[in-house]
Amino acid sequence: MSRFFRQAGDSDSDSDSESESELMTSGDEEAPSKPTASAPKPAIDSESEESTDTDSEAGPEGDGDETDDEGERPGVRIISAQEKRLKEMEATGKVMENALKINDWVAISTGEFLTLVLESVAEQPIPPFYVRTLVNLESSINNALVKEKEAKKKMNATNAKALTAMKQKIKRAIKEYETDVKKYLEDPEAFNREYAALVSREPIAPAAPGSRGATATTGDDTTVEEFTTVGKGGRGVQFTSEGIFKNLHAVQEARGKKNTDRAEQIRILEKLLEVAVTPYQRIRVLLALISSRFDYNSSVSTHMPTELWLAAQREVDQLVSIIASDSNFSIQEVTEDYDELVERSASTERGVVHVRGSIISFIDRLDDEFTRSLQNIDPHGTEYVDRLKDEKVLYCTICRAQAFYEKTNQNDPLGRVIMRRLEHIYSKPNAVVQALEAAVDDSDVKPSMTLVAQGGTAALVHGLCVHLYKAGNSLLRTRAMLSHIYHHALHNDFHTARDMLLMSHLQESIHSADVATQILYNRTVVQLGLCAFRSGLIKEAQATLQDIFTTQRVKELLAQGVHQQRFQVLTPEQEKAEKQRQLPFHMHINTELLEAAFLVSSMLIEIPLLASIDSEELKRKAISKPFRRLLDFADRQVFTGPPESTRDHIMQASKALQDGEWETCRDLIQSIKIWSLMPEAAAVKEMLAKRIQEQGLRTYLFTYAPHYSTLSLSLLSRTFSLSLRTVSSIVSKMIWNEELSASLDQSGGIVLFHRIDLSRPQQLAQVIAEKVAAMVDQNEKALDVKMGGTGGWGERTDGSKGEKRGEQTQERRGRGERTRGARGMF
Repeated sequence: MSRFFRQAGDSDSDSDSESESELMTSGDEEAPSKPTASAPKPAIDSESEESTDTDSEAGPEGDGDETDDEGERPGVRIISAQEKRLKEMEATGKVMENALKINDWVAISTGEFLTLVLESVAEQPIPPFYVRTLVNLESSINNALVKEKEAKKKMNATNAKALTAMKQKIKRAIKEYETDVKKYLEDPEAFNREYAALVSREPIAPAAPGSRGATATTGDDTTVEEFTTVGKGGRGVQFTSEGIFKNLHAVQEARGKKNTDRAEQIRILEKLLEVAVTPYQRIRVLLALISSRFDYNSSVSTHMPTELWLAAQREVDQLVSIIASDSNFSIQEVTEDYDELVERSASTERGVVHVRGSIISFIDRLDDEFTRSLQNIDPHGTEYVDRLKDEKVLYCTICRAQAFYEKTNQNDPLGRVIMRRLEHIYSKPNAVVQALEAAVDDSDVKPSMTLVAQGGTAALVHGLCVHLYKAGNSLLRTRAMLSHIYHHALHNDFHTARDMLLMSHLQESIHSADVATQILYNRTVVQLGLCAFRSGLIKEAQATLQDIFTTQRVKELLAQGVHQQRFQVLTPEQEKAEKQRQLPFHMHINTELLEAAFLVSSMLIEIPLLASIDSEELKRKAISKPFRRLLDFADRQVFTGPPESTRDHIMQASKALQDGEWETCRDLIQSIKIWSLMPEAAAVKEMLAKRIQEQGLRTYLFTYAPHYSTLSLSLLSRTFSLSLRTVSSIVSKMIWNEELSASLDQSGGIVLFHRIDLSRPQQLAQVIAEKVAAMVDQNEKALDVKMGGTGGWGERTDGSKGEKRGEQTQERRGRGERTRGARGMF
């Protein structure tokens, strides 16, 4: 800046300030050729006289000012930036007019006329020549399109593409300045006169030296000019409650378009929310703002940032609070058409104001993004725990949405939001559910079904499931049934869970369900097996868990990992889909604990069965193939070291049980560390010790019965540390089931063994009877499949592998008689 401007700016006289304003104004006045009465001449003379002394101070700018003598060149004008833009626009308009004459649309489309006008007319009247150029361009484009259709020789591809692009630009520009275009077309001269009058009346604000549109400060640190929010095309934007719908409409039109700044859209909507006055305005802005936050992260592979998620959650809460507190407004997915640019209220609508929107879609997206974030966060770090704490606020939001839909009687979204709520509590222990429900009790909007109102976790889950049972959505009914069964199994109510599963017949139709429902079904079946194991029902536990472990894809079936097969290569899309359906880490069922329960159950069933079978052919018929495969592998080992893994403990315990060393078997099983992860671990270990004693007694009798004629019950009681009554009960049951050829002498307290020697024809008849029975079972299975009958999960095991597995007489002696009653798994 030259010294002349510094002196003029630092002068205390009003006349110097006026002179500076005249020099920097955007008007048409010329620079004064000689000083006036209000501008003393010595200020200018001193500048010219001391020009040689200010070379080092002024620098390059000072040099340029010294070469220009204002007094000798009275015709020079200082043009403002606004006036300079207007001249550039006129020049660009002339270039476009010349290009129109030669039909050069490439040159027209590359012209900066539209950009210049949008910058220049910000907060200024529209220049007439700009409107005239728009009208001429529109007519020229229409004529060019008509000629192009009729012409035999088409224009080149580049020119045609430029013509199409220019058509869209002109269409948007005319739509934006539709009012001015109409005024110009009606009377161009009147439009020119109106523009001239507006320009003459417009006050001219002096620009501060060095100002660039940002906040300029004087020596006293007082603000001269502040930042201005600039909208589309450089036009200044002011957010007021009167123009809120227009601004909202502009934001919604830009949504989804290419090169749209999503962060800027969110900032605009936040400012609109601040200036919103009426409930209708806040509802409309919140609906758009929440959608914009979800649009910010369009990638499916990554999760939504936590800050954005929390902001969206708070805004959903705010939206629900508004519509819950004011019954005159309601949000529905399907409404009648209405003008989105007009304020609506209960008085204008003559009733409830229905706003088009979907709260349940926001709830679904919040829940999905929360799950996706847990999938992408390292579960072994503190970040995962911190993120998991946000489940409480999410659950509270879901309950508030449920209360809103209950109030408005919207059944379809009500069922969906109840299912979302149920998915957060069905697999959690009572303490966690109580913590989640405590936040709901503190909320101002509460649903009808709460933990306090229902009286307990089981009653709450039952109430939510019963509501979904009555709903018309079959998918929700299925998922509610599986969640209900899972909850019963989690709380050791095995018989209720088993009866619900069998009565629902889900095993017959689950194969046609979606992947998420199949995963829930697998989790429910596995939890049912663990429940049977904790309850001491070893046969039921083994039969339930066998279907999962036979596939050797436990983690994949439970959505806890991806199973990589040897000769199978997944495509990137398949890998992405597999990762998206994985469950968060805190919902995993421990597969090592699951395997331990399955192998121990198989051990307690298989070892007595192997001891009861004489022929090698029958021994090859296994109930649990995974267990038998591990046992055969352990038998082939030349050297056996101390057990390290869970499998090693169970295999060595199985060998000890075969040899009659039940105490060694008990110690090995109880030393498995994985039992500590099971609820009530001490009770489970005590139950396992008792079952090992009983099965050890059965194995001993099967193994050594041919070597005894009589056996004392008191000796068996002391050997296996069982009460005499328990020993008598076990022996009596074995005799009744024809597993043991003996009789019980209660007066003498002994067991009398009977020897039965089969002749060769009897043995052959026995083998034939077994094969015929197997053929009958296969035919019945085939008939069931052909007739579309019960060939599902409940009947996957045939008669020789059902409850008759415990009846080792049929396996040992090969009797042809079959018990037809219990063909199910349990």
